[in-house]
Amino acid sequence: MKIYTKTGDKGMTRLIGGQLVSKASDRVESYGYVDFLNSWVGRITAQTKGNYPEISQELRQIQNYLFDCSTDLATPAEKDYDWRVQKEWAMFLEERIDVYTANCSQIERFILPTGSLLASDCHVARTLTRNAERKVVELMWTSTINDEVLVFLNRLSDYFFALAREMNRLENVEDEYYERSGKVFR
Repeated sequence: MKIYTKTGDKGMTRLIGGQLVSKASDRVESYGYVDFLNSWVGRITAQTKGNYPEISQELRQIQNYLFDCSTDLATPAEKDYDWRVQKEWAMFLEERIDVYTANCSQIERFILPTGSLLASDCHVARTLTRNAERKVVELMWTSTINDEVLVFLNRLSDYFFALAREMNRLENVEDEYYERSGKVFR
């Protein structure tokens, strides 16, 4: 099987079902952002494999979920297709967020996106998730999509925030507070 089609040579690509669209379309941009995020999650997964195998396995599952998000985003609603992203996936993330939040000290102020290398990479994943989420919202204005993709991405950014704090805790690195932050969390 050849991995090149030469369709991209003219700035076009095919969606699931064969429809030819511009590589600059909202739909392609949305799953492109999810792909970028998935690659970054792969970086974190590789770093956690040795010392934190349970987290690595959890991240591997999230990578599979992100592929399913991309599949749903690459599929026009007019296609006869059963959406892949399910409501339970956001619930899974909520459970993990609750565990990580309970493990860490309570915060009332904003923290800086820093700490250990793993925590910092989780903060990057959080911001990449927000970027993907905004692109999906943009797509929703012009196309019908699986609404569960947006819910999942919204929860995923919270997950990466909680995971960043958990990584700092596991690596004995204190969260650093934004100097001018007032109380924002209660």
